[in-house]
Amino acid sequence: MPMIQIKAASPHAPDLGSARIAALAARLSTELLGKDPAVTAVVVEQLAAEAWFCAGKSLAEQGKAAFWLDIRVTDGTNSKDELAAFIQAAFDGMAALLGPLHEESYVHVVPVRADSYGYGGQTQERRYIAARLR
Repeated sequence: MPMIQIKAASPHAPDLGSARIAALAARLSTELLGKDPAVTAVVVEQLAAEAWFCAGKSLAEQGKAAFWLDIRVTDGTNSKDELAAFIQAAFDGMAALLGPLHEESYVHVVPVRADSYGYGGQTQERRYIAARLR
């Protein structure tokens, strides 16, 4: 049940295609992190390349795209190899959608404690316990 937030900017594509970006992130979270697509939420925010700066210059000046992807997952549910594969695939996939990426593009996988993370009014820890009792 990840929550995925993405900010993206590209001088190559004025309309970045939020649906394609969201679909990529959701697909990768399912395929590489084993997350359930039925409870995956994605928010995409498109920013102007003139408003995103790396090393003191805007992306528009540098002719590069960039993104920041933040995904929250329950702590301990993924291995280091799975996380590394997700980060690489997200970078490669976003480059395919946005054009040449600035190296200062980020993927942040945030591990959240099961007792402090949930949806539908119930924590992941309580869902786990309920499933074990069944």
